[in-house]
Amino acid sequence: MKSDDAIAALSALAHDHRLAVFRLLVRCGQDGMAAGAIARTLDLPNSSLSFHLAQLQQAGLVSQRRDGRSLIYAADYAAMDGLMGFLTENCCEGAPCDPAQRNDQEHCR
Repeated sequence: MKSDDAIAALSALAHDHRLAVFRLLVRCGQDGMAAGAIARTLDLPNSSLSFHLAQLQQAGLVSQRRDGRSLIYAADYAAMDGLMGFLTENCCEGAPCDPAQRNDQEHCR
């Protein structure tokens, strides 16, 4: 993942409603959830939800598909994994992150 992509994803998640939507979609799995069900679950107006879903889609964190008359949204797990990998790429300078396994390495202090 490039820095620009990570910034776009983090910016999209830096809003309480968008973060709530994304976390809900992560819990729903790859089947996703219809927009109306998301709105009801999170008690968000449809117009507001549409805006937030568009922001998440533009950042590449959410995919959309049509199922009959419904729009189904799902978390993009590859994008989520890419963001997590980008954020932790140089974690603890390559040493184990678990303090019990670090053997008192000074570089993380």
